[in-house]
Amino acid sequence: MIPTRSRRETLSTTLACALGQEGVEHEVIVVDDASTDDTAERLAELHDPRLRIIRHAASRHVAATRNTGVWAARGAWVAFLDDDDLWAPHKLRLQLATASAQGAVMAYAAGVVVDPDRSLLATWAAPPPDGLLPMLLRGNWLPVGASNVIARTDVVKRLGGFDERLRHFADLDMWIRLADAGSAAACPEPLVAYVVHERNMLLADSRHVPGEFRLLTRKQRARARQYGVTPDRIFPDEMGVYRWVGWAHARAGRRLRASLWYLRASARRSPYGRRRSLRDAAFALRGDVPLDRPQVIDDRAAAQAGWLERLG
Repeated sequence: MIPTRSRRETLSTTLACALGQEGVEHEVIVVDDASTDDTAERLAELHDPRLRIIRHAASRHVAATRNTGVWAARGAWVAFLDDDDLWAPHKLRLQLATASAQGAVMAYAAGVVVDPDRSLLATWAAPPPDGLLPMLLRGNWLPVGASNVIARTDVVKRLGGFDERLRHFADLDMWIRLADAGSAAACPEPLVAYVVHERNMLLADSRHVPGEFRLLTRKQRARARQYGVTPDRIFPDEMGVYRWVGWAHARAGRRLRASLWYLRASARRSPYGRRRSLRDAAFALRGDVPLDRPQVIDDRAAAQAGWLERLG
Protein backbone atom coordinates (compact mmCIF):
# COMPACT_ATOMS: atom_id res chain seq x y z
CA MET A 1 0.00 0.00 0.00
CA ILE A 2 1.18 3.52 -0.85
CA PRO A 3 0.31 6.57 1.27
CA THR A 4 0.58 9.80 -0.69
CA ARG A 5 -0.01 13.52 -0.36
CA SER A 6 0.66 16.06 -3.11
CA ARG A 7 3.57 14.20 -4.68
CA ARG A 8 2.27 13.55 -8.14
CA GLU A 9 5.75 14.00 -9.65
CA THR A 10 7.24 11.05 -7.72
CA LEU A 11 4.12 8.94 -7.26
CA SER A 12 3.90 7.92 -10.92
CA THR A 13 7.26 6.12 -10.88
CA THR A 14 6.64 4.61 -7.45
CA LEU A 15 3.24 3.34 -8.55
CA ALA A 16 4.76 1.81 -11.68
CA CYS A 17 7.20 -0.12 -9.45
CA ALA A 18 4.33 -1.45 -7.36
CA LEU A 19 2.19 -2.47 -10.34
CA GLY A 20 5.23 -3.91 -12.11
CA GLN A 21 5.90 -6.65 -9.57
CA GLU A 22 6.69 -9.93 -11.26
CA GLY A 23 5.60 -13.42 -10.26
CA VAL A 24 2.95 -12.44 -7.68
CA GLU A 25 -0.78 -11.82 -7.58
CA HIS A 26 -1.38 -8.58 -5.74
CA GLU A 27 -3.44 -5.44 -5.43
CA VAL A 28 -2.02 -1.94 -5.01
CA ILE A 29 -3.84 0.36 -2.60
CA VAL A 30 -3.06 4.07 -2.89
CA VAL A 31 -4.37 6.20 -0.04
CA ASP A 32 -4.46 9.87 -1.02
CA ASP A 33 -4.19 11.94 2.15
CA ALA A 34 -6.16 14.94 0.84
CA SER A 35 -3.61 15.99 -1.80
CA THR A 36 -3.76 19.64 -2.82
CA ASP A 37 -2.23 19.14 -6.28
CA ASP A 38 -3.73 17.15 -9.16
CA THR A 39 -2.88 13.76 -7.64
CA ALA A 40 -6.56 12.76 -7.37
CA GLU A 41 -7.23 13.64 -11.00
CA ARG A 42 -4.16 11.75 -12.22
CA LEU A 43 -5.09 8.66 -10.21
CA ALA A 44 -8.64 8.78 -11.56
CA GLU A 45 -7.23 8.49 -15.08
CA LEU A 46 -5.68 5.09 -14.32
CA HIS A 47 -7.68 2.00 -15.18
CA ASP A 48 -5.88 -1.02 -13.78
CA PRO A 49 -8.02 -3.67 -12.08
CA ARG A 50 -5.26 -4.26 -9.53
CA LEU A 51 -5.35 -0.63 -8.38
CA ARG A 52 -7.57 0.58 -5.54
CA ILE A 53 -7.69 4.27 -4.65
CA ILE A 54 -8.91 5.65 -1.33
CA ARG A 55 -8.99 9.36 -0.58
CA HIS A 56 -9.08 11.19 2.74
CA ALA A 57 -11.26 14.30 2.60
CA ALA A 58 -8.93 16.00 5.13
CA SER A 59 -5.28 15.23 5.84
CA ARG A 60 -4.74 12.73 8.65
CA HIS A 61 -0.95 12.39 8.26
CA VAL A 62 1.13 9.38 7.33
CA ALA A 63 0.45 6.89 10.14
CA ALA A 64 -3.33 7.21 9.79
CA THR A 65 -2.97 7.06 6.01
CA ARG A 66 -1.05 3.80 6.27
CA ASN A 67 -3.70 2.46 8.63
CA THR A 68 -6.43 3.21 6.12
CA GLY A 69 -4.56 1.03 3.65
CA VAL A 70 -3.94 -1.70 6.20
CA TRP A 71 -7.60 -1.99 7.15
CA ALA A 72 -8.60 -2.01 3.48
CA ALA A 73 -6.07 -4.73 2.57
CA ARG A 74 -7.56 -8.07 1.53
CA GLY A 75 -4.38 -10.08 1.01
CA ALA A 76 -2.62 -12.30 3.53
CA TRP A 77 0.42 -10.01 3.37
CA VAL A 78 0.70 -6.24 3.28
CA ALA A 79 3.72 -4.41 1.84
CA PHE A 80 4.52 -0.78 2.57
CA LEU A 81 5.88 1.67 0.00
CA ASP A 82 6.34 5.43 0.38
CA ASP A 83 5.31 7.55 -2.59
CA ASP A 84 8.87 8.59 -3.48
CA ASP A 85 10.77 5.29 -3.20
CA LEU A 86 11.42 2.45 -5.65
CA TRP A 87 11.06 -1.34 -5.72
CA ALA A 88 12.90 -3.98 -7.70
CA PRO A 89 10.50 -5.89 -10.00
CA HIS A 90 11.14 -9.12 -8.06
CA LYS A 91 10.93 -7.62 -4.55
CA LEU A 92 7.63 -9.08 -3.41
CA ARG A 93 8.28 -12.48 -4.96
CA LEU A 94 11.60 -12.93 -3.15
CA GLN A 95 10.36 -11.56 0.16
CA LEU A 96 7.22 -13.71 0.15
CA ALA A 97 9.22 -16.83 -0.67
CA THR A 98 11.75 -16.10 2.06
CA ALA A 99 9.10 -15.33 4.67
CA SER A 100 7.11 -18.44 3.78
CA ALA A 101 10.16 -20.70 3.93
CA GLN A 102 11.06 -19.40 7.39
CA GLY A 103 7.57 -19.07 8.85
CA ALA A 104 8.12 -15.38 9.55
CA VAL A 105 5.54 -12.67 10.28
CA MET A 106 7.64 -10.00 8.55
CA ALA A 107 10.38 -9.81 5.94
CA TYR A 108 12.77 -7.17 4.70
CA ALA A 109 15.70 -6.80 2.30
CA ALA A 110 18.89 -4.85 1.79
CA GLY A 111 18.49 -1.41 0.24
CA VAL A 112 20.24 1.39 -1.60
CA VAL A 113 20.19 5.19 -1.46
CA VAL A 114 19.91 7.10 -4.73
CA ASP A 115 19.48 10.70 -5.85
CA PRO A 116 16.56 11.81 -8.08
CA ASP A 117 18.60 10.77 -11.14
CA ARG A 118 18.98 7.28 -9.59
CA SER A 119 22.73 7.67 -9.13
CA LEU A 120 23.86 5.37 -6.34
CA LEU A 121 24.85 7.17 -3.12
CA ALA A 122 25.08 4.29 -0.63
CA THR A 123 24.19 0.66 -0.05
CA TRP A 124 22.58 -0.63 3.13
CA ALA A 125 22.91 -4.26 4.18
CA ALA A 126 19.95 -6.15 5.64
CA PRO A 127 20.56 -6.80 9.34
CA PRO A 128 20.40 -10.44 10.47
CA PRO A 129 16.92 -11.46 11.69
CA ASP A 130 18.36 -13.12 14.77
CA GLY A 131 18.48 -10.46 17.45
CA LEU A 132 16.48 -8.00 15.33
CA LEU A 133 14.30 -6.77 18.19
CA PRO A 134 17.16 -5.63 20.48
CA MET A 135 18.75 -3.98 17.44
CA LEU A 136 15.56 -2.06 16.64
CA LEU A 137 15.32 -0.93 20.25
CA ARG A 138 18.66 0.80 19.67
CA GLY A 139 17.61 2.51 16.43
CA ASN A 140 16.03 2.01 13.02
CA TRP A 141 18.46 -0.38 11.39
CA LEU A 142 16.04 -1.62 8.72
CA PRO A 143 17.17 -0.06 5.43
CA VAL A 144 14.43 2.06 3.85
CA GLY A 145 12.10 0.49 6.39
CA ALA A 146 8.91 2.34 5.45
CA SER A 147 9.25 1.04 1.86
CA ASN A 148 10.94 -2.27 2.63
CA VAL A 149 8.95 -4.35 5.09
CA ILE A 150 6.21 -6.80 4.22
CA ALA A 151 4.17 -8.25 7.07
CA ARG A 152 1.32 -10.62 7.76
CA THR A 153 -1.83 -8.54 7.43
CA ASP A 154 -3.58 -10.27 10.33
CA VAL A 155 -0.64 -9.57 12.64
CA VAL A 156 -0.48 -5.88 11.70
CA LYS A 157 -4.22 -5.57 12.34
CA ARG A 158 -3.96 -7.47 15.63
CA LEU A 159 -1.31 -5.00 16.76
CA GLY A 160 -3.69 -2.13 16.04
CA GLY A 161 -1.83 -0.76 13.04
CA PHE A 162 0.53 2.20 13.17
CA ASP A 163 0.56 4.53 16.17
CA GLU A 164 -1.18 7.63 14.83
CA ARG A 165 0.51 9.85 17.41
CA LEU A 166 3.76 9.35 15.49
CA ARG A 167 4.88 10.50 12.05
CA HIS A 168 8.64 10.15 11.70
CA PHE A 169 8.92 7.19 14.10
CA ALA A 170 5.66 5.38 13.30
CA ASP A 171 7.47 2.85 11.10
CA LEU A 172 10.18 2.06 13.68
CA ASP A 173 7.51 1.62 16.37
CA MET A 174 5.65 -0.83 14.12
CA TRP A 175 8.76 -2.83 13.25
CA ILE A 176 9.57 -3.16 16.96
CA ARG A 177 6.09 -4.46 17.71
CA LEU A 178 6.16 -6.85 14.73
CA ALA A 179 9.56 -8.22 15.75
CA ASP A 180 8.15 -8.78 19.24
CA ALA A 181 5.11 -10.58 17.79
CA GLY A 182 7.02 -13.18 15.75
CA SER A 183 10.10 -14.02 13.74
CA ALA A 184 11.53 -12.04 10.83
CA ALA A 185 13.19 -13.06 7.54
CA ALA A 186 15.82 -11.16 5.58
CA CYS A 187 16.70 -11.03 1.88
CA PRO A 188 20.38 -10.08 1.40
CA GLU A 189 19.81 -8.63 -2.07
CA PRO A 190 18.98 -4.88 -2.32
CA LEU A 191 15.35 -4.78 -3.43
CA VAL A 192 14.33 -1.24 -2.47
CA ALA A 193 15.73 2.24 -3.11
CA TYR A 194 15.41 5.29 -0.89
CA VAL A 195 15.31 8.41 -3.06
CA VAL A 196 16.93 11.49 -1.53
CA HIS A 197 15.28 14.73 -2.61
CA GLU A 198 14.32 18.11 -1.20
CA ARG A 199 10.76 17.09 -0.36
CA ASN A 200 11.57 14.11 1.89
CA MET A 201 9.12 14.15 4.79
CA LEU A 202 11.80 14.71 7.41
CA LEU A 203 12.84 17.92 5.68
CA ALA A 204 9.30 19.17 5.20
CA ASP A 205 8.24 18.68 8.83
CA SER A 206 11.07 18.46 11.37
CA ARG A 207 9.51 20.27 14.30
CA HIS A 208 7.73 17.19 15.71
CA VAL A 209 10.82 14.98 15.76
CA PRO A 210 12.14 15.63 19.32
CA GLY A 211 8.73 15.25 20.92
CA GLU A 212 8.04 12.08 18.95
CA PHE A 213 11.34 10.64 20.04
CA ARG A 214 10.45 11.20 23.69
CA LEU A 215 7.08 9.50 23.12
CA LEU A 216 8.70 6.53 21.38
CA THR A 217 11.26 6.17 24.16
CA ARG A 218 8.56 6.15 26.84
CA LYS A 219 6.45 3.71 24.86
CA GLN A 220 9.29 1.21 24.30
CA ARG A 221 10.98 1.60 27.70
CA ALA A 222 9.58 -1.66 29.09
CA ARG A 223 10.71 -3.67 26.06
CA ALA A 224 14.13 -2.02 26.20
CA ARG A 225 14.55 -3.00 29.84
CA GLN A 226 13.40 -6.54 29.05
CA TYR A 227 16.18 -6.92 26.49
CA GLY A 228 18.77 -4.97 28.45
CA VAL A 229 19.11 -2.15 25.92
CA THR A 230 18.35 1.54 25.69
CA PRO A 231 17.58 3.53 22.52
CA ASP A 232 21.15 4.45 21.62
CA ARG A 233 23.46 4.16 18.63
CA ILE A 234 21.53 6.21 16.03
CA PHE A 235 19.33 7.98 18.59
CA PRO A 236 21.32 8.05 21.85
CA ASP A 237 19.30 10.97 23.21
CA GLU A 238 17.73 14.18 22.01
CA MET A 239 21.12 15.42 20.86
CA GLY A 240 21.33 12.44 18.55
CA VAL A 241 17.87 13.23 17.17
CA TYR A 242 18.85 16.84 16.52
CA ARG A 243 22.02 15.66 14.77
CA TRP A 244 19.97 13.29 12.61
CA VAL A 245 17.68 16.10 11.46
CA GLY A 246 20.69 18.38 10.91
CA TRP A 247 22.34 15.71 8.79
CA ALA A 248 19.19 15.35 6.66
CA HIS A 249 19.05 19.09 6.01
CA ALA A 250 22.77 19.22 5.25
CA ARG A 251 22.42 16.36 2.78
CA ALA A 252 19.66 18.30 1.01
CA GLY A 253 21.85 21.41 0.80
CA ARG A 254 19.90 23.40 3.39
CA ARG A 255 22.94 24.88 5.08
CA LEU A 256 21.34 27.30 7.53
CA ARG A 257 18.68 24.88 8.75
CA ALA A 258 21.27 22.13 9.13
CA SER A 259 23.56 24.40 11.12
CA LEU A 260 20.71 25.45 13.42
CA TRP A 261 19.84 21.84 14.23
CA TYR A 262 23.48 21.07 15.06
CA LEU A 263 23.55 24.15 17.29
CA ARG A 264 20.46 22.84 19.09
CA ALA A 265 22.28 19.54 19.56
CA SER A 266 25.27 21.32 21.09
CA ALA A 267 23.08 22.62 23.92
CA ARG A 268 22.45 19.08 25.25
CA ARG A 269 24.66 16.60 27.02
CA SER A 270 25.50 13.53 24.99
CA PRO A 271 28.29 11.04 24.28
CA TYR A 272 28.72 12.93 21.01
CA GLY A 273 30.10 15.92 22.88
CA ARG A 274 29.19 19.59 22.67
CA ARG A 275 32.32 20.52 20.71
CA ARG A 276 31.57 18.00 17.98
CA SER A 277 28.11 19.42 17.36
CA LEU A 278 29.47 22.98 17.33
CA ARG A 279 32.10 21.89 14.81
CA ASP A 280 29.49 20.17 12.67
CA ALA A 281 27.28 23.26 12.75
CA ALA A 282 30.15 25.15 11.15
CA PHE A 283 30.75 22.34 8.65
CA ALA A 284 27.06 22.29 7.66
CA LEU A 285 27.00 26.06 7.22
CA ARG A 286 29.81 25.89 4.67
CA GLY A 287 28.09 23.08 2.75
CA ASP A 288 29.67 19.94 4.19
CA VAL A 289 27.59 16.95 5.32
CA PRO A 290 28.70 15.68 8.75
CA LEU A 291 28.40 11.90 9.06
CA ASP A 292 27.82 9.83 12.17
CA ARG A 293 27.80 6.70 10.01
CA PRO A 294 29.93 6.38 6.87
CA GLN A 295 28.02 6.17 3.59
CA VAL A 296 29.55 3.26 1.69
CA ILE A 297 28.88 1.50 -1.60
CA ASP A 298 29.39 -2.25 -1.60
CA ASP A 299 30.36 -3.37 -5.10
CA ARG A 300 28.36 -6.59 -4.97
CA ALA A 301 25.23 -4.84 -3.72
CA ALA A 302 25.67 -2.16 -6.37
CA ALA A 303 25.76 -4.84 -9.08
CA GLN A 304 22.64 -6.49 -7.64
CA ALA A 305 20.86 -3.12 -7.83
CA GLY A 306 21.12 -3.10 -11.62
CA TRP A 307 17.32 -3.20 -11.74
CA LEU A 308 17.41 0.57 -11.13
CA GLU A 309 18.71 1.12 -14.65
CA ARG A 310 15.82 -0.85 -16.12
CA LEU A 311 13.06 1.19 -14.51
CA GLY A 312 11.06 3.34 -16.89
